Amino acid sequence: MTLPTASPRLVDPRDNRLGTSSHEAADRVETALWRMMSFFDTPVADLEAAHVADPGWALPLVMHAGFLLSLTEPGQHHVAAHLLDTAEPLLEGALPREQAHFEAQRAVAEGRWQHACRIWDDLLLEHPRDALALQWSQLWDFYRGDVQSLRLRPARALPEWSESDPLFPYVLGLYAFGLEECNLYPQAEDVGRHAVAGDARVPWAVHAVAHVMEMQGRFEDGTAWLRQHQPGWSEGNGFAGHLWWHMGLFRLEALDVPGVQRLIDAHLSGPALQITLQRLDAAALLWRMHLLDIDVGARFVELLRDWQPSDSDAGHHAFNDLHVLVALLGADELVRAESWIARCAARAMAPEDARRSNHTVAREVGLPLMRGLLAFAHGDADQAVAHLQPARLHALRIGGSHAQRDLIDQTLLAASARASHRHVGRALLNERRMAKPITPLTRHWAEQLGLSA
Repeated sequence: MTLPTASPRLVDPRDNRLGTSSHEAADRVETALWRMMSFFDTPVADLEAAHVADPGWALPLVMHAGFLLSLTEPGQHHVAAHLLDTAEPLLEGALPREQAHFEAQRAVAEGRWQHACRIWDDLLLEHPRDALALQWSQLWDFYRGDVQSLRLRPARALPEWSESDPLFPYVLGLYAFGLEECNLYPQAEDVGRHAVAGDARVPWAVHAVAHVMEMQGRFEDGTAWLRQHQPGWSEGNGFAGHLWWHMGLFRLEALDVPGVQRLIDAHLSGPALQITLQRLDAAALLWRMHLLDIDVGARFVELLRDWQPSDSDAGHHAFNDLHVLVALLGADELVRAESWIARCAARAMAPEDARRSNHTVAREVGLPLMRGLLAFAHGDADQAVAHLQPARLHALRIGGSHAQRDLIDQTLLAASARASHRHVGRALLNERRMAKPITPLTRHWAEQLGLSA
C-alpha cells in the first residue's frame, strides 16, 4: 500500500521557504505583505483568510500581531498578545525563519524593541530577501531612533534583490528614508526618485523625498513633489494622513497659515483621524501653529475629545507620550498635563518595566522634554529653556524623524525668545541657517529673537 505524502511546502517570490503547502494561504500572505509595505488598506482581511486556508500555519497570526503592534496603539496590545499565544503551539517543527519572526514579535510585545531588531538583523544575514524582516525592523528602528540601522540594514540586503521583484521599489523606499535620516540628502533623493519612477505606488519613498526637501528648506519643491504624486498616496492609503502632515509643514515653512488651516480641516481633524499615529501628527502641526501665536485651542479641544488617551496608555512610548502632552497643553488642560507626566514617570521608574526599550529613554530624555514643555505652557520660559536645551541633544533616542523632532527645537526657539537670555535661541537659529536656506519661518524666529535673518 502506498501511503499519501504531505504536500510540499511552498516558497515566496523571493525564494524564502514558507511553512505552508496551501497556495491560497501563501498568496494571501504575499498580498498582506504588499499591503504592509505600501499602506494600501490594512492586511488584516488577507491574513485572516490565510489563516482559514491553513489553520496550522503560524505566520499569518504572527503577521497579524505584528501589524497591530506596529500601530503603537496600547489598546491593541492584548489582541496582539492573544494572536501570538495562538500562534505559539503551531511553531513546533516550523521553519527557523518563521520562528524568528515570532520571537521578534514576542519581544516587541514585551517592549524589548532593541532585542527584536537584533533578531531581524540575524535573520536578514541568512535571508536578505525577507521583505517582512526589512519592513518590520525599519519601523522599530524608527520608533527607537536608530538612524544607522535605518540605512545600513536595507543597504546590506539590496544587492541581493532583483529589480524585477514587485517589492523591490518598496525596499528602495526603506533605504531612501534611512539615507535621509543619516543626512545623506542627495543620495536619499536619488534613491527615492528611483523607487517611484516605475508603476509601483510607493508612499514611503515619496515620504523619504519629502523629508529631504523639508530638511533642505525646499518648501515649494516639497509642496510640488507631494502634489505631483498625490494620486499615488492620497486615496485608500493608510499613510495619507502623514503625507498631508508633510504638506502642512511645507505650507507652514512658507507661513501660509490659511493654507495650513484648510489642510487641517480637510485631512487632519475629525473623522480623518482614526488611529494614534494620525493624531500625533495633528497634535504636532497644531502645536507648531500655537508657537506662532495662532489660536488653535478649540482645535486641540476637539482633537482630545475624539482621542481620549487613557491612563493606561501613558509610558508606553516616549515619543507618543510627548505628543499626548502637547495636545493637553494646547487645550489648556494643565492639571491633566501634570497628571500625565506623573503617570509617565511612574511607568519609567517601575522595576517590572526595566526590560522595556522605552524605560531608560523615557526617564533620561522623555521626561525632561515633557517638563520643559510644561514649564513653557506655565509661562516659565527660563525653566523651559533649562529643561529643553540639554534634552534636545539626546532627543534622537525617543524615535521619530528629524522633521518630527523639530517640534522640540521650535518650542525651544519660542521659549528662548521669551527668556531672560536669548543666547540659546541665537545658537539654535544659527544651526538652522547653516543647515538650509532662509525661509519665512526662519525669518519669523529671527524677528522673535531680535536678530536679523
